[in-house]
Amino acid sequence: MLWLLVPFVLFLVALPWVNRVHPVVVGLPFLTFWMLASTLVTPFAVWAAYRGDRRLAAKGRGEGR
Repeated sequence: MLWLLVPFVLFLVALPWVNRVHPVVVGLPFLTFWMLASTLVTPFAVWAAYRGDRRLAAKGRGEGR
């Protein structure tokens, strides 16, 4: 479930440090590039949390037998 902290850190905690116009990455100001990259990373973090939760649930069902 710690994977769900990734979007929080990318969007809120790191924002004061990446709030810059320069450098320009892929023709975008750095802040815009950071937000775009964070938006693209978020579904993977949620997917990883989902898989981890499924594994814990499966492990719990196996122990009950």
